[in-house]
Amino acid sequence: MAHKDYVARGRNPKKAPEPEKRPLPWARIIITLALVFGFGYFLWSINDKAEDPANKKDNAQAKQVDPLPEVPKEEWEFIKTLPEYSVEVEVEEQAASDKRYLMQCGSFRKQSQAEELKARIAFQGFEAQVRPSEGSSGRWYRVIIGPYESKRLAEKQRHTLQRAKINGCKIWLWNL
Repeated sequence: MAHKDYVARGRNPKKAPEPEKRPLPWARIIITLALVFGFGYFLWSINDKAEDPANKKDNAQAKQVDPLPEVPKEEWEFIKTLPEYSVEVEVEEQAASDKRYLMQCGSFRKQSQAEELKARIAFQGFEAQVRPSEGSSGRWYRVIIGPYESKRLAEKQRHTLQRAKINGCKIWLWNL
């Protein structure tokens, strides 16, 4: 294929057609001016036709005949009868559980990771222990807190740790 030189060829001698010139929209201009002058005349004509404010006050005073009646005093019956009532609630004593609980917050292969979690727990005010354990897959370092006398206390401390972004703590029965 032959090389074509588009630069030397020059520009197209045909000129683009010029856009048509439209005449001014005299009809729209005249209508707009008529509306503006009409609105101005309307405002000028109603300028002095407003009522006098002094006359309005006299009319308002003439219309006011009776003052408002007094607000009735409210009588609440429950204020008098409430002190006479009493409610007795029987609460059963919970039997002391002989079960003890522990909370395990992590299990790591490296003791340094377990000590780091123990330090984070200590910043929350709890004392954790790192206990090594031998399993079929090797040596693990468990981070535990406890023992707890009730599961409710363990749950309370777990929620405190969750607010400190220490998640994954599980509550187990003490079997060590």
